[in-house]
Amino acid sequence: MNTRCAYPRPQMVREQWQNLNGTWQFCFDDHNNGIEKKWYLGKEDFEHEIRVPFVYQCGLSGISDTGNHEIVWYKRNFKANRKREERILLHFGAVDYQAMVFLNGMLVCEHEGGHTSFSTDITDYLTEGEQILVVRVCDPLEDELIPRGKQIWEDSPRGIWYTGTTGIWQTVWLETVNQKHISGIKFTSLFDDGKENICCDLEGTTGEDCLQYTISFKEKLVCEGTVKCYGGRIDLDADIIQNHIFRTNFHDHGWSWSPEKPNLFDVVFTLRDAEGNIVDYVSSYFGFRKVHTENGRVYLNNKPYYQRLVLDQGYWPDSLMTAPDDDAFRRDIGLAKEMGFNGCRKHQKTEDPIFLYWADRLGYLVWGECASAIMYDPKAVKRLMTEWTEIVDRDYNHPSIITWVPLNESWGIPYIHQNPVQQHFSQAMYHFLHAIDNTRLVISNDGWEMTETDICAIHNYAHGQKEESKKFEYYQEMLSSIERLVSFPSTSWDIYARGFEHKDSPVILTEFGGIGFELSGEDAWGYTAVENEQEFLEDYERVMDAVFASTGLCGYCYTQLTDVEQEMNGLLTYDRKPKCDLASIRAINKKFHRGVIGTCEMFPKD
Repeated sequence: MNTRCAYPRPQMVREQWQNLNGTWQFCFDDHNNGIEKKWYLGKEDFEHEIRVPFVYQCGLSGISDTGNHEIVWYKRNFKANRKREERILLHFGAVDYQAMVFLNGMLVCEHEGGHTSFSTDITDYLTEGEQILVVRVCDPLEDELIPRGKQIWEDSPRGIWYTGTTGIWQTVWLETVNQKHISGIKFTSLFDDGKENICCDLEGTTGEDCLQYTISFKEKLVCEGTVKCYGGRIDLDADIIQNHIFRTNFHDHGWSWSPEKPNLFDVVFTLRDAEGNIVDYVSSYFGFRKVHTENGRVYLNNKPYYQRLVLDQGYWPDSLMTAPDDDAFRRDIGLAKEMGFNGCRKHQKTEDPIFLYWADRLGYLVWGECASAIMYDPKAVKRLMTEWTEIVDRDYNHPSIITWVPLNESWGIPYIHQNPVQQHFSQAMYHFLHAIDNTRLVISNDGWEMTETDICAIHNYAHGQKEESKKFEYYQEMLSSIERLVSFPSTSWDIYARGFEHKDSPVILTEFGGIGFELSGEDAWGYTAVENEQEFLEDYERVMDAVFASTGLCGYCYTQLTDVEQEMNGLLTYDRKPKCDLASIRAINKKFHRGVIGTCEMFPKD
């Protein structure tokens, strides 16, 4: 049974595709002799079966082995029917961590990076009849320079570290394309000009071929055009206002994207050859929006916007980092919005594009993050920059993503406070992400010890228990104003690294709360603890009152959406059952209907 059947790349959809999820042969290679024994030829049966895209550590894989196996192998057969002028592309959503892909005994590609997608053209490796696909995955646990995020490197999870993930954990699929086809699409909103920049990369085309595009909004044509395919790339600005409405009223007529009005434009691309034949047909979409900072505030579509975020680890009890089914992402977003949140910070994980599709469609802000390495080393720097390049390439078009978070709590940069080399790395990531994506905000080191940053992102769980009045008074004082927020140490760490200081960046409390409720088992924990639902609601309101009373904050991110394994500080249990009445959480989140930062609306009309 395959519970992950949705089209895996919703930003660039074609009709001809084949899902390769489902039952594969599988084996462990604990002695690392699979290459020597030529398992890549696919002549031997592997001893286990596994349900792709679920990793062997989880229940839904059918194996549920939580032991450490650094090298694993996969195998399956498939049929690939194609016409002479067609090409077959093989796509992997994500494989953790190093993948070698063999087809019919030949190495067709290698990829390093546990959270990003990769593809290869397998046409020239196809044979008559059934094809034999073999994948070898290596996830070296002793390598501290791998961006591992929240995955434990030991035998069992503990503290804030969760069960590890090894192998294929997102959809594997085939796609049939013409030799002439669209290989990439990039949308950039020129918001103040009322235009959308569209950039298409093309394969195999000549100046005799042409690309037609149509842009529609709620099934009404907005604009269309035809462009000659010179140079393998098309770059154009589409005027999406034209004569449909007055330019002065454009942004108030509900065409822009926001959590309250997640409006999307539908786009169809038709590639034609010199004779007018259709050789490629792709559907896509974009959201027309702008994000920037000004005068200490975050602006969405040129209006101050108060962010009510929740920390989301993106784990499930039976499937770990892989969503158990295609609807799981929509359910998580729906529950968060039901509680009054307008977005999330995806923590130490680059999420599946299906999640981002639902965030775009339902109206849900996303702070995109990447798994961190534990130690600093030039090799770790190169790995992280490569992974971020692939993240931005894949997820650039999603309007829901408004912030990139390349570093978190000095993970992988433990001496950044005084070490100029690690400070340079933080600054380099900040400028690098801006260089390849000027449509989003970038945080240099979320939590503390920041360098250059678009948002001053502070972590502080020091609110204490209800009876710890002195501790809470200190917490309230820390939150009370911008001056105190940026000068009070965040527990043991300064807010800015040595040599850096706060300028006019908006201040957001990006981790706090973490109230433990329904603590079960000796390893279970939260940052504070309560005994029942009533105490939980009272403590949540106590902490949120301090946040809303702040004259310095222009947003927050509460820890966290769900419990994860031994970490029992979620608003929902690990299997997504509410711990209390969600309407009560929403009422607390909406207790103050207007922000204290100028005209910043905390709760625009939905």
